[in-house]
Formats: sequence, structure tokens, C-alpha cells
Amino acid sequence: MLTSICGINWGDEGKGRMVDLLSEDFDVVCRYQGGNNAGHTVINERGKFILNLLPSGILREDVVNVMGNGMVIDIKHLVEEMGRLTAAGIKITPENLKISDRAVITMPYNVLQDCLEEDRLAGKKFGSTRRGIAPVYADKYYKKAFRMGELLNKERLYKRVADIVEWKNLTVVGGYQAEPVKTEDIIAYFEEYGTKLAPFVCDVGVYLTEANAAGKNIMFEAQLGAMRDIDFGIHPYTSSSSTIAAYAPIGAGVPQLQLDNSIGIMKAYSTCVGEGPFTAEYFGEKAERLRQLGGEYGAATGRPRRVGPFDVVASRYGIRCQGAKEIALTKMDVLSDYEEIEVCVAYTLDGKEVKDFPFADVLDDCKPVFKTVKGWHTDISKCRKKEDLPKEALDYIRYLEELCGCKIKYVSVGAEREAYIIMD
Repeated sequence: MLTSICGINWGDEGKGRMVDLLSEDFDVVCRYQGGNNAGHTVINERGKFILNLLPSGILREDVVNVMGNGMVIDIKHLVEEMGRLTAAGIKITPENLKISDRAVITMPYNVLQDCLEEDRLAGKKFGSTRRGIAPVYADKYYKKAFRMGELLNKERLYKRVADIVEWKNLTVVGGYQAEPVKTEDIIAYFEEYGTKLAPFVCDVGVYLTEANAAGKNIMFEAQLGAMRDIDFGIHPYTSSSSTIAAYAPIGAGVPQLQLDNSIGIMKAYSTCVGEGPFTAEYFGEKAERLRQLGGEYGAATGRPRRVGPFDVVASRYGIRCQGAKEIALTKMDVLSDYEEIEVCVAYTLDGKEVKDFPFADVLDDCKPVFKTVKGWHTDISKCRKKEDLPKEALDYIRYLEELCGCKIKYVSVGAEREAYIIMD
């Protein structure tokens, strides 16, 4: 069974929490795109963990974790992330963590270039996390990136460094008038961090192909959501990779395989980190109340998330892009404080109602159409069965299910691993 866990909206939907929960039924968990520009927060019996690069299955001892070729890996960040988990008692060995030899390495000069460009843009910035993601993906398609497999042959790797540094300085020095990148610093970077990761590097395509042939259950874990996809998202306020479930086998290293299932993750309300159009956004006291109730701050950056009510237009589009067959609805408990709950059921554009998600360029001209439903105004965090939920909570779930056209199978009512309900 090959299953993708993917974000329906702008990211930060709670995918890490659901991957940690559902990984109990899987043998392999694979990240297939992105870098350390987003975080997955997982709370279990061992504590609270924020994962930026490692697959969320790393918190289960009997799960093999794969970092696919579609990823961009900041090797310094990864070594430090592995160190924090190891110190917390999490086992990480080449047997339970496998890194694709084709995955691209995020370099210090990619981070530098990202920061220089955001500073240059000033008030016109894209809202980058300043972690080098766009520059390193650009290097990949320029065919001037370093890949993890090169760590296995240092002599050949280091011969490439001077030429790449010379090319990069055309931008860093010639374009931004910044201090030049130094060849010796890049080699030292590889020595300090690459050496530690070399034992984990392998051809993950062979491993995943054999695992699938052996009948293993494989989960593909996405970073961010459909609205941040480079092709289908709110361009240019997107990530630089494909967050779409259909890309999962490609980014994992097994393009010949096909998904059996796609589980979409969406919150019971809307959140967004970074710049770009966000039609249903709340402002002022309404926004601050929801932000505080939900603890809505970015796991990777700490930035306050923009918040708003559930957006049916964006969610229906995200479900279509992800090919989701079922939905996990997260953070239902956050809405327990409300007597009435707003839902964005449509947009208006030039005085006309819009129910299909429009081209990104016109989103700033769209206005939300809100409908109000009755809240349950009681704590549901201890509910573990559908029958435990108040009628109003069940009505809200069914209302979203009907409007979005996709079955809601899982409902999260708390951050802890066991705080969820399986719907019929």
C-alpha cells in the first residue's frame, strides 16, 4: 500500500501530527520534497518534537525513514536535528534512516543568497523563510548543485567546489556586492557535516522498490500544502518544489510506482505563514483570539501565522489538486471556545460570486462570503468516539464534508497522539 499524506491548504495543517499517528500502520515513511523551510510538530509520550527535515516516522522505532531525491537538505541543520533527537533518546541509524544519493544539498551560500534577495526586495518580499530553498532549487535546475551521493567520493567532490564557488560569486559579489564565498569554507562545511551523514546515503529507489515488492506499507509525507505548490499554488508566494501528492513517487525515488491512497490534511479553520493572498483572513481582535487559541506560530520560524475561518473555496481546490480520497481534520478543539463559527463558503470578484478557486493574480481582488453556523462551546479534547462529540460539532464536520465533497475520516481534538476520532 502506497499512501500520501498531503496538505490541502497553505501548509501548517498538522501533517506531522497525523503522520506520527498513522505511521503505526506503515513500515516506511518517506519525505519527497522541500527542505528545512517548514516544521512538523509532534507531541507523544516522549515529549514535544519539531521536525524540519527528518520524516515524522523517525519517532517510531520500527519504521524505516527515507529522505527522497526531491528534497533539498541543509546538512548542518540535519546533523543538528538528528543530534537533538538522539539526545532525547530517539534511535537514528543507517538502518532506520536512508538519505537519497540524488537529494540536493542546501549550501551556506544558498542561505546567504536567499537573505540578500529578501533584503533587496524590502517591502516587496515574498516572505521567504531565508533558508536558501529557492536558490538551491534554482541551482538544481541550473545543474550546478551538489548532491548527497557526492559525499561518498570526497576527492571528486572537492574538485568541483572551486568552479561552483567561482560561478556563485558572480551573483553574490557581482550582483549583491556582498563578501565572496570562499572555496576553503565550502570544503570545511562538507568535512564537518557531510562526513557525519555519508553512512546514511544510498540509492533509496532500490530500497523502496524492494520494500514495495515485499508488500511493505509505504507512506509519503509532504511538506507544506497545495497552495504552496510551485505550479498550482498562489505563485509567486509558493515554495520552490511540488507539494502535490502525484509527485510523491517521483520525489521519493520510485517514479514507476503509483499511489493507492491520498489522505489530505486540513485544519478546522484556516492559517497561513508568509506573504501572499489569503482571502478569508481575519484581522485585529478576531485574528488575535483565534491565533492565541490555536497557538498559531510557525514551527520552523516562530512567525505568527495569519488566521481566518475555514475556506471552502481554497479547500475544495486543494482536495482536487491532491487527489485526496479522504480527509483528516485537525485542531477541531481550538474552535470549542466559540458560540458561533464563521465559514468562508465563496468569494466575490467584480460583484459576482466565485466558488471555484481563481487564478492567483486576481485573489487580491476577491472578497470572502461568510456564513455562520452554531458552535458547540464546550471542551471536546477528551472525546475519542464520534458519539462523544456534541451535535453541533458533528454538524460542523458534516457541513465541511458536504461543501468540500470529500469524506472526513479522522478528526483531531488535541495535540497528543491519542487525541483523535475515527469517523464512520
